[in-house]
Amino acid sequence: MTLLTTTAELVELCAELAEEPFVALDTEFMRDRTYWPKLCLIQLAGERRHAAVDPLAAEIDLQPLFALLADPAVLKVFHAARQDIEIFHHLTGQVPLPLFDTQLAAMVCGYGEEVGYETLVAQLTKARIDKSSRFTDWSRRPLSSEQLSYALADVIHLREVYQKLEQKLARTGRGEWVAQELAGLTSPATYRQEPEDAWKRIKLRSRDARFLAIVQALAAWRERAAQARDLPRNRVLRDDLLLEVAANRPRSQD
Repeated sequence: MTLLTTTAELVELCAELAEEPFVALDTEFMRDRTYWPKLCLIQLAGERRHAAVDPLAAEIDLQPLFALLADPAVLKVFHAARQDIEIFHHLTGQVPLPLFDTQLAAMVCGYGEEVGYETLVAQLTKARIDKSSRFTDWSRRPLSSEQLSYALADVIHLREVYQKLEQKLARTGRGEWVAQELAGLTSPATYRQEPEDAWKRIKLRSRDARFLAIVQALAAWRERAAQARDLPRNRVLRDDLLLEVAANRPRSQD
């Protein structure tokens, strides 16, 4: 399987893919010990070539890939794109555009809401995906041929899935529906982690105004600390303890 580990290899691949009308993308990442997703593998496929890119390799610079993601002439195709876009938005400050999400397109075409990739591949291409490497620690090296085969399957079949859905959208005239669904997904605001909004993720047990004000302040502090230290927010302060502090608020500054 093709695993690129140098900038020169990535430059060559991106130059080839820049000549394609679309490129299918997927990522593998870890997030159990960090606030920001740790990008571990990037899979890309055009109509003629596919490869995996190792972002953890010592001799690789991802700028050629970022330039491809920003190229308005190349459509970027994802399945369930939100987490992938969040990663690239964090790394570059931009959303890859133009963009196509096969999960959204499948919903518009009548395959159900949030249809899984494996199901969609089976229905549209009749292929079966080997999921034996699903629980891989993608941060560990070296990666086996089985792991790379599993990862690349996520973009190899995505090419045909995209083409089949695009044909169906053209027949049904529902392309504009997909564009409407993509509006929120492609908005940079979707991927900004605003500390002042962090309290909205917490399941609250009271609507007391003073209690809520303290929860909001504590959640914002925790979010900033988690971002600065690149730690999961619950590693800084668990939700239950945050609520306990808010409920038993100090009675003096000391």
